[in-house]
Amino acid sequence: MSLSILRVARRIGGKPHEGRLIAGSLVIPCALGRAGVRHQKREGDGATPAGRWRILRFYSRKPAPLRAPWRLTRRDDIWCDDPGSFLYNRPLKAPSRLSHEEMWRKDRLYDLVGVTDYNICPRLRGRGSAIFFHIATEDLGPTAGCVALRARDMARLAPRLGRKAAIVVG
Repeated sequence: MSLSILRVARRIGGKPHEGRLIAGSLVIPCALGRAGVRHQKREGDGATPAGRWRILRFYSRKPAPLRAPWRLTRRDDIWCDDPGSFLYNRPLKAPSRLSHEEMWRKDRLYDLVGVTDYNICPRLRGRGSAIFFHIATEDLGPTAGCVALRARDMARLAPRLGRKAAIVVG
């Protein structure tokens, strides 16, 4: 049985970036943006956008047993986060002079990363880019606006996600 809805909320009494992800009967601690959850997301504000965001596809550093669409991450994969560019919030290939996220990260937080449909269609410059579902630091430190799980929790959850899985942040 595949999971289709992941519900995310701030942890009651916790810091703004401390969250809980509910997937079926699983309740998993997660990391959110350093500014918590906001309904009016802006580029660089450190907030996780509230709403329902489909996971379009995953990038994985190694072959992964996923039901959701995925492809191998290449060393030259980058994601444009330059609000002044017409390529804003899109995947690109390195090298690029535009501001961007490296998809092949040395800290391995993007070893398995889901791209959400936040600000994809339509893309509005300055509303936030690269809102991903990815691996967290072991201490669940804050993200720049993404939802993140510890590697062991991501490894347990990701193979159970269906093709139309969505994250509901509230």
